[in-house]
Amino acid sequence: MVPITTADGTPHTARVARALAAEDASIRLQAALAAGSHPDPGLLETLVERCAREPDFYVRDMLTWALTRLPAETTLPRMRRELDSERVQARSQGLHTLSKIGDRRAWPWITRELLRDADDEVARTAWRVAVALVPDDEKQDLADELVRQLGRGDRTVRLSLSRALVDLGEVIEPALERAAGHPDPAVAAHARATELLRRNPETDFDAAVDEAKRTVSLGAERAAGTADC
Repeated sequence: MVPITTADGTPHTARVARALAAEDASIRLQAALAAGSHPDPGLLETLVERCAREPDFYVRDMLTWALTRLPAETTLPRMRRELDSERVQARSQGLHTLSKIGDRRAWPWITRELLRDADDEVARTAWRVAVALVPDDEKQDLADELVRQLGRGDRTVRLSLSRALVDLGEVIEPALERAAGHPDPAVAAHARATELLRRNPETDFDAAVDEAKRTVSLGAERAAGTADC
């Protein structure tokens, strides 16, 4: 059988593109591996589009690897477009790919809108990418922005945020100190738990949260007792 060719006349590109659309995830995985093993800029659009709708985690991871094998000058502009997509997975995978490429030229694209994205997975990925790419002179602003989201989401989301803050280093101290006095107990406890993790990264997150909640609760009881006197 003569392979179908794409616009650029490359049979390999066409075969990989067809395989990436196969129903069998193992075939899609092998196709993504082939795309990364033999980088071809002609596959850029196919890889990006597949990332935005691929349901299998392992295939998505391989697709990301294949994208990182392409020249950054080719991949970065296309990833920037994905960050504005209405599709949640497109934004998430675009951010994830940027984190793997690690090119600081992408820092200006990590907007407050992405850091505050309504979708937890997109926001978590944006936090991770932002911490990896932020210039030293903008770390304080990023810390202030991330601290505004303390108390958000479930355990997984809160752990991701705490880890992102801890990875910023000592610049987070002032913002965490202010947040520890927040009137919302969930925010205050999350801030205190994050500070415990900053001091000792080996601390168990759940244990840190429990200790922080006790501290916040005791502080509230003392305040109430003082008010009754």
